Amino acid sequence: MPSSPEDTTEHTGSVEPVDPRVLHATDNGVSWITLNRPEAMNAVTWDQRERIIALLADASADPSVRAVVLTATGRGFCAGADLRGAPSTGDRIPGDVARTIRLGAQRLIAAVLDCEKPVIAAVNGTAAGIGAHLAFACDLVLAADSATFIEVFVRRGLVPDGGGAYLLPRLIGPQRAKELMFFGDALPAAEAERLGLVNRVVPAEELAATAREWSQRLADGPTRALALTKQLVNASLDADRATAFAAEATAQEINMTTQDAGEGVASFVERRTPKYRGL
Repeated sequence: MPSSPEDTTEHTGSVEPVDPRVLHATDNGVSWITLNRPEAMNAVTWDQRERIIALLADASADPSVRAVVLTATGRGFCAGADLRGAPSTGDRIPGDVARTIRLGAQRLIAAVLDCEKPVIAAVNGTAAGIGAHLAFACDLVLAADSATFIEVFVRRGLVPDGGGAYLLPRLIGPQRAKELMFFGDALPAAEAERLGLVNRVVPAEELAATAREWSQRLADGPTRALALTKQLVNASLDADRATAFAAEATAQEINMTTQDAGEGVASFVERRTPKYRGL
């Protein structure tokens, strides 16, 4: 297993040397996706974005992957989208910007939200703009005590994109979301935890170990039950009670056909620890 999020060579799993700017390793059922442009604070380029989306889709489809960790190298988690090379204002035609957002930032955030395996963000440093939203879209967020989160859009005279105006009010309420988005102040990790944007803040040197521990617990769990639970929680934010209750009953019906559900019930009756296989 990687000794840190940056290490993708010394482990018992597999490494895919496809794009050195997005490192990928799979070990013990955990897919590690690591942004690796430390010189640019891991600002995401078009091809990096497509690689992350593809890896998340692969994780959903691969039964041997049972959890995902999204992290980065260097001082920054993700400084947002890399805007170098974007067309100037005079070169755009109506519809270009909306199309770019739909096919770009929104697809990236949707890929995290729709991934069928639980996704942990291990935020090692600054998460700004789409980088902050990438973390907030994850199912669980771990942050180094040195990490900061910045709704940087207002500093550039821009509207938040990448699902920010969808995610933040659901996580912390509209007033807190507006405060962060209107002022664009840097939010320290400890304050982000207090607001409910972060699950746990740990010393920077413990971030990788904590991410390994949490992701392994998820990978050892009932994978399909976790996937259905993720779907229920995410959908509940936009559903009325009747719809949410119906979805819950359907999910339980589906889940009871899995081997892991049978194992969970059997282990309870037999008074032993369950051994889930993700099936």
